[in-house]
Amino acid sequence: MNRGDDGRGKVLVETSRNETYVAPLTVSRPELLADGSDRGFRRLVQLLFAFFSLHESVRTGHVAYIGLPGFQYTILVAIGHLEADGPVGIKTVADHLRFSPSFVTVETGKLVKRGLVRKQRDSRDLRRVNLGVTDKGRGLLGKLAPVQRRVNDVQFECLGPGQLEELLRLVEELVANGERAVAL
Repeated sequence: MNRGDDGRGKVLVETSRNETYVAPLTVSRPELLADGSDRGFRRLVQLLFAFFSLHESVRTGHVAYIGLPGFQYTILVAIGHLEADGPVGIKTVADHLRFSPSFVTVETGKLVKRGLVRKQRDSRDLRRVNLGVTDKGRGLLGKLAPVQRRVNDVQFECLGPGQLEELLRLVEELVANGERAVAL
């Protein structure tokens, strides 16, 4: 069997019986097709996989540098950034990261045991617990910050003025659409 591309994004497969197979389109919206082909869309998906794989490698380096498991690192960073806007509860972190509240509760408990996060009862609602990064946690994040800046500056150096905001808007929409697609 021989494989090839007809130049229009259709995958042609020549079988032993000398028949040609054209792979079905993976999208149907005209905005995602070029000359009736989904080749550009498939390339986008492949590049997104490559980007996320590379970004996960960067994240793996960050977590190794400060000695935390990946999810705990992600939760610690989220709490650190979110607490600048006010009280941070489990639900706030879970919604922000799109994790389940029970998962955030378990992983936050591990961060509390490590002395990186503090939990305290909300004075207005005793059912709620507010989270914050401890001095020890801030020390870890401070140690990592110069490395993060250097790596992130390189990874995202292609973005010019206004492009970060546009990319953020598009990715937020892709995440929302992705959640709807998963529900299908």
